[in-house]
Amino acid sequence: MRKALAGIVFILAGLGQAGAALADEIVIAALGDSLTQGYGLPEKQGFVPQLQAWLDAQGAEVRLINAGVSGDTTAGGLSRVAWTLTPEVDGMIVALGGNDLLRGLGPEQARSNIDGILQAAETAEVDVLLIGMQAPGNFGPAYKSQFDAIYPELAEAYGSEFLESFFAGLSGVGDITNPLSLKAYFQADGVHPNAQGVALIVKEVGPKVLALVDEITG
Repeated sequence: MRKALAGIVFILAGLGQAGAALADEIVIAALGDSLTQGYGLPEKQGFVPQLQAWLDAQGAEVRLINAGVSGDTTAGGLSRVAWTLTPEVDGMIVALGGNDLLRGLGPEQARSNIDGILQAAETAEVDVLLIGMQAPGNFGPAYKSQFDAIYPELAEAYGSEFLESFFAGLSGVGDITNPLSLKAYFQADGVHPNAQGVALIVKEVGPKVLALVDEITG
């Protein structure tokens, strides 16, 4: 639930009339890594600007804050969540874990860190959209099973809005477990989506953000 009143009624005593309630702008911080930050893309083509444009087109009175830091792990996100959750922030998108996978860090560490991030949001009375990340098969089935389970289990535990994968929007154009099938939607490094890929990602994330807005204002 939102921390402040959704609107303020101004009483025009001199005219004997009441002003209409003015809706406050909803502020949502996107806490993430290079995928959130928009690595390798012109500023307006990154994830947060494209998501902002999508929300604007829906008529949503939302302002996004880009709190993505390239190279950040879940531990990095935990270390800076306190100063990301400023008093103006009403909601938070959490999209971390890709760099944990690139470094082969233990699933138990990622779980503990994301749990800490969600705890901080809960303490601040900030609603969250948690976006998952899936481990590749090369770490073995046990690692993959443990890592993949982090996101749905924590989302359920905290009652957070949830999207199973940051790359869910690409599932309609290729196999998200096979990067080669999605080559046209990624930059040359094969890790970061290009502007076209981001646009598809945003189409999947956008409705989840609107659901988050409903949680904030409901």
